[in-house]
Amino acid sequence: MHYLEKIRIKIFGIFEEIIPMQPIHTAQSVVYFNDEGYQALRLLWTQKKYASVFLLMDENTHQYCLAPFMASLAWDKPMELIELPSGEQNKQLFFCQSVWEQLSELGADRKSLLINLGGGVITDMGGFIASCYKRGIDFVNVPTTLLSMVDASVGGKTGVDLGMLKNQIGIIAEPSLVIIDTQMLNTLDQRQWRSGLAEMLKHGLIMDASYWDQLKNIENFSDLIPLIHHSVALKAAVTSEDPTEQGRRKILNFGHTLGHAIESHFLENDPEDCLLHGEAIAVGMIMEAYLSTVYTGLSQQEAKEIKATLRSAYGVIDFPDTILPHVFEIMQHDKKNSHGVVQFSLLNDIGKCTWNCPVDPQEVKNAFEFYKS
Repeated sequence: MHYLEKIRIKIFGIFEEIIPMQPIHTAQSVVYFNDEGYQALRLLWTQKKYASVFLLMDENTHQYCLAPFMASLAWDKPMELIELPSGEQNKQLFFCQSVWEQLSELGADRKSLLINLGGGVITDMGGFIASCYKRGIDFVNVPTTLLSMVDASVGGKTGVDLGMLKNQIGIIAEPSLVIIDTQMLNTLDQRQWRSGLAEMLKHGLIMDASYWDQLKNIENFSDLIPLIHHSVALKAAVTSEDPTEQGRRKILNFGHTLGHAIESHFLENDPEDCLLHGEAIAVGMIMEAYLSTVYTGLSQQEAKEIKATLRSAYGVIDFPDTILPHVFEIMQHDKKNSHGVVQFSLLNDIGKCTWNCPVDPQEVKNAFEFYKS
């Protein structure tokens, strides 16, 4: 896979000064930033008088994020550590059962707290594990990747994949609080930064044209840090209005109908070298921009702008035509579908999106050609 070097980054040493950000209130939770989040967690711990506290992570967050998390928490209360293998391919019920068994063996009761330290896989799984264990215990999310900060941090979606089908099993449950600690971003490589950027670009495309214009001209990843707050606020506004995804919240799925199907295809066929979520969504957004010109009035000029911007940042994936039948098959399981009809969220203009749009299969094929051309 080839990536153009449009965006530059200094991996270390770019966050000496922590940018103050106000908490963002969601329907049933609060997203705190940096030190204020750790203060809120210590206060929650004191107020709730938890019988036991567990910290869920994968081997990467154990290695790179546990030490800064513990140093920032500055709390001497006992905590049990539980580790899962990293990667989307391990986002399965089997590993949830493993954690439930460990919680039981370690004596976790309904007055226990689960802290999920990691990217979207850990926060999705951890929220689901906590929500099901003894019919629900409190949990706190500490997202450690740009993607999980701007996407998985709000909305309460939890769950696991069903085989290679994305997020088929799960519930909507809000954490007690979320801590976005921007110092954790020091641990990311360029692919992980780009993966998160895709969701931020999506927020601009579906809700805020000026934000899209701002993001598409970013040249340094460090310039994204103050923009994280805006992305979280945009998503929080939509999910608070429609917490169970009955209507407008579906705009957040722009790029995801095809993007998830493509991500699942690569996950099934090459799990050790699959696409990251944001990389697949970038592909999906280009294809669904084409579909938007056919069905919802997006101009050809804007579709070409979206395509040029995303291809510049993410390069082009060389898809064989043979993947199309498998992608169609996977799309039949998309959660937005109704009565057997695949439904898309599509753009009217940059900054405006609609939902529940049926699409002819031939136009999906044309969308692939638009992406490759």
